Amino acid sequence: MMGETVLRIEPIAESLSLKARAYKALKAAIMDLNIYAADASLRLDERDLSLRFGISRTPLREALAQLEQEGLVRIAPRRGIFIVRKTKAEILDMITVWAALESMAARLAVAEATGEDLADLKRLMVFSSDEVAAKTGEYSDANIRFHQTIIGLGRNPLIGEITDSLFLHVRAIRQRTIFEADRARRSIADHTAIVEALTARDADRAERLVREHTMKLRDHVERHVNLD
Repeated sequence: MMGETVLRIEPIAESLSLKARAYKALKAAIMDLNIYAADASLRLDERDLSLRFGISRTPLREALAQLEQEGLVRIAPRRGIFIVRKTKAEILDMITVWAALESMAARLAVAEATGEDLADLKRLMVFSSDEVAAKTGEYSDANIRFHQTIIGLGRNPLIGEITDSLFLHVRAIRQRTIFEADRARRSIADHTAIVEALTARDADRAERLVREHTMKLRDHVERHVNLD
């Protein structure tokens, strides 16, 4: 299908840890895919993947088994291998958990982030409301990096670990919805206020603004997004 969203595969070289390399490469490809796009290709062909990676099927099957254990793919006997998409209820729960964790990271960042850290965060907001429509892909990527950066500035490894497990799905939903119902323009205003609160070292306000910002995403998904 023309324009179909598909995995971007890079061949991997033979090595003693071929299964580990196949796992890492395939997971990266899945993480890079917007799995909630209407044209996303969720079925994986083992033979095609083997050819595209340039490896035999044995390490590929081992890598797929590990990804299944992590809940990223589902191996259905006699039907195939599928990238897992969550239900709407599961997505809403994930966004709620993300809101709690990122808002706590923002509170921690008030004490942990350096002035240089906050300057780097501010540089992710180089888009004006007028530019967003012309630079949709760039803004969508910057929006994701903004939230990842706040997580990192909290300097809490466990928050980072838990949000990593949610990232594939929350990122994809942000990508799908960021340009719906004027959300991009409003997100720019929210991001500006968040950076101002962090720069002012106002932990209560930074925490509240980050939580409210992510819960707006939850509200939008609940009202307007169909994941059937």
